[in-house]
Amino acid sequence: MPPSGRRAAAAAGRRIGRSPSGWSAATHWRRLVKKLLLFLQTTVIKNSTPAQTERRGVFLKKINFLHNGGAEDEDQSSANGSQEKPEDAIEKMGSVTLENSKNKSSIHCLTIVGQIEGHMLLPPQNKTTKYEHVMPQLAAIEESDEIDGLLILLNTVGGDVEAGLAIAELIAGMKTPTVSLVLGGGHSIGVPLAVSARRSFIAPTASMTVHPVRMSGTVIGVPQTMTYFEKIQDRIIDFVVANSHVERQTFHSLMMKTGELTTDVGSVVYGNEAVEIGLIDQLGSLSDALACLHAMIDKEKGEGDHAAHHCSTGADFHD
Repeated sequence: MPPSGRRAAAAAGRRIGRSPSGWSAATHWRRLVKKLLLFLQTTVIKNSTPAQTERRGVFLKKINFLHNGGAEDEDQSSANGSQEKPEDAIEKMGSVTLENSKNKSSIHCLTIVGQIEGHMLLPPQNKTTKYEHVMPQLAAIEESDEIDGLLILLNTVGGDVEAGLAIAELIAGMKTPTVSLVLGGGHSIGVPLAVSARRSFIAPTASMTVHPVRMSGTVIGVPQTMTYFEKIQDRIIDFVVANSHVERQTFHSLMMKTGELTTDVGSVVYGNEAVEIGLIDQLGSLSDALACLHAMIDKEKGEGDHAAHHCSTGADFHD
């Protein structure tokens, strides 16, 4: 084709939206954008320092527990020296660290309220205790040199069995002195949580519901399902019997009792009865639980040979 013909074809191509080389206008611009992005990425990588690069993945913040009851982020404290207020810790995690200048001890107060949330998220209108929040707190409390004891306040309707047992096993395995106080109710999986502490208290008006394991969702109607149910119940019964003074047969009878609950099998045990059967160690209130916890702390520190008199049954603490 003569030069004049090629020039005419190119002009015609431009008029219909194609480049002189035969590309479409969209393809031409895409290639230009790709070249520009590649240039910018190369320039940023060359000029960036390790401090400027973005960190990806999961990073755990180091938390320092403070005597004033708050928790301080190490990075923020080094920058501006600010400290989180105690009420912020209560609002976020439902817990706070308290310092007693008279007894020279620091106690962390952990609340377990509402429903124990496990592997499935509960509706937003439900009051829940998330086990992924509680478990790292317990590990941090056990490792902290500034926390002398743990007070657990319980008012729960129960919830996920395995999540509740996981929290209970962590509390039972702590060397830090622990005391639990049942207020309002410690129902269902709240029973193992109540007895997991080294010393357990229950308010006179509080109650505890003991019932068999329930399961929601699809249930296969085969004998293996009942065997699985029985094994879960045995895990709960074994833990409660090992961490309290209740007899195995007594607890099993309460769990399988009929005629007391309207729409369920089981029993409701109130404050005095829970102490009488050995499910809970002692009847008491907040001041009793705190006095007992301070006595445990003093015993751990070796500051009082008769510190256990603050608990009505003497030094009969769980090992």
